[in-house]
Amino acid sequence: MPKRTSLTSGRARRAMKMGELASQVGSSYLWNQLRRPFLSAPARERELLETHIRNARRVVEGSQQLRGAFMKLIQMLSMRQDLLPGEALDVLRATQSNVPPMSYSTISEQILREIGKRPEALFRSFDQTAFAAASLGQVHRAITRDGIEVAVKVQYPGVEDTVEQDLGNLKLLLRTLQALGHDVMRQEIDTGAIYKELEQRLREELDYVNEARNMTEFKRRLEDDDEIVIPRCLKELSSRRVLTMTYVDGYPLADVMGDGVDLELREWVAHKMHAFAWRQILEFGVLHTDFHPGNYVVSHHPRMGVLDFGSIRRFPEPVRKANLQVARAIVSGDDKLLAAGMIKLGYLDREQDPAPMVEVIHILFEPMMTDRDFDPLEYDAVAKASKVGEIALGNRLYKSPAHSVFLIRALIGLEGITRGLGVKTNYRRIFKQCIDRIPK
Repeated sequence: MPKRTSLTSGRARRAMKMGELASQVGSSYLWNQLRRPFLSAPARERELLETHIRNARRVVEGSQQLRGAFMKLIQMLSMRQDLLPGEALDVLRATQSNVPPMSYSTISEQILREIGKRPEALFRSFDQTAFAAASLGQVHRAITRDGIEVAVKVQYPGVEDTVEQDLGNLKLLLRTLQALGHDVMRQEIDTGAIYKELEQRLREELDYVNEARNMTEFKRRLEDDDEIVIPRCLKELSSRRVLTMTYVDGYPLADVMGDGVDLELREWVAHKMHAFAWRQILEFGVLHTDFHPGNYVVSHHPRMGVLDFGSIRRFPEPVRKANLQVARAIVSGDDKLLAAGMIKLGYLDREQDPAPMVEVIHILFEPMMTDRDFDPLEYDAVAKASKVGEIALGNRLYKSPAHSVFLIRALIGLEGITRGLGVKTNYRRIFKQCIDRIPK
């Protein structure tokens, strides 16, 4: 595997790269506009989509050179199938794999700066080869002097120095995606709310002290569930840019997906994932937003291990209660209560006709409104997103409160995992059980 030793850094160099991207994207759209009068209607639509995809690819390719924070921001967007067509999502998802690790010498220097000693002096053993590498850092297995098996997460040097320039690059990408959403998905995208939420989550993810607090909070909140395993932080071996935690063993969640895996185990995982999600949203008001298979492992017991607590969304208590009100309205079929909840959450103004929004919720939450075994393959997320886009555009449902950005991302991630598990079960029953355990 190729090594990398540094991030592309330096204010002038990154600003120049961003300027090149902006120029290429702008020229591409200008050329598209010049050609439109000479094309048939179907050809115009197809060429517009291809222009959007080409520009998204340009920005992504720039991120693979810039790496660091900008790549992380793109990964955060890559789950948003409610906003973007499949072709664009495929481009964005390319950033989720093939991230080469940094050299061991670079990682060793970073640990020395942060903890005060090199790995050889801190641990009984330290695997010099990372077993996981991502946009902001990489993870090494180690054994402490006391014999505890741990995972050591080390942030790449220089990532924080690039944040401001990378947020500028994000604005460029969002402009492209905004045009894509309007022209292809037939819906408006509130890029301001998305930008603000992504910026806040990114800054939190760069602070490993914050991640350690999140991990401890989840461990406390889930102590009544011995089927979920949360790592424990070793504070004496951690800092703002190094996080040492107990190693959680198990098979990657992706290995549990597919028809070849025991159905009983897949059913257990599907139930556990849904209960885990709904308890966070409706009971705790604290959400692990990164619902993708790489953040979960499954052991033989079975138990589910939850990894990576950098991206956590805390909902104010009025938002949690309003989400619970909407959930109760979904299971009871009370559309009036549902509409009132959507007003409280900021999706609707009081003077708006609530009927289109109620229809949107009925479409999106079909599995939770269907009291029978539901096949995930029945749920065509792309078609539903397109239908929701048409309703939103036709009825001016443009409000997108900040608290919705990562909630939607998490629910889309949950839906993707559900499809991957391919389990036919009564998802409404799981949903209702999570609601019924919360005092009224």
